[in-house]
Amino acid sequence: MSEKNKKTLLVVAAVILDADGRVLMAQRPKGGPHAGQWEFPGGKVELGETPEAALCRELYEELRIEPCEHCLQPFSFTSYAYPDFHLIMPLYLCRQWDGIARPQEGQQIKWVKPKELRKLDLVPADVDLASEVGDRIVGGRRFE
Repeated sequence: MSEKNKKTLLVVAAVILDADGRVLMAQRPKGGPHAGQWEFPGGKVELGETPEAALCRELYEELRIEPCEHCLQPFSFTSYAYPDFHLIMPLYLCRQWDGIARPQEGQQIKWVKPKELRKLDLVPADVDLASEVGDRIVGGRRFE
């Protein structure tokens, strides 16, 4: 499929940091695209939604956590060409939320130190972002 004929998909994701400076990662469930690979939690932005509202909705649906929309801090983004669509994904930093992360969609989750993210089998669009997180977040603090 030529680049100009690909659909562009807007997806949002979060670097969810706990008090120990670890990042919450989710494993794609069996039976779907990229099954078994790891990713930053998030999902598609629906028509009429802001990216922040979409991220809050997705994190609640997937993990039953509720971040404060105003506490989400823009961190980075990726623009990635998959074979059948083009992905645009803003990545937000999330340090505060209500609830305890519990997978709701058959996925596994785990907490990972930022420098260890690249050791995971990541979905392709998250590989460069994981490197950036590993380079810019140390002990839960962001460095430019």
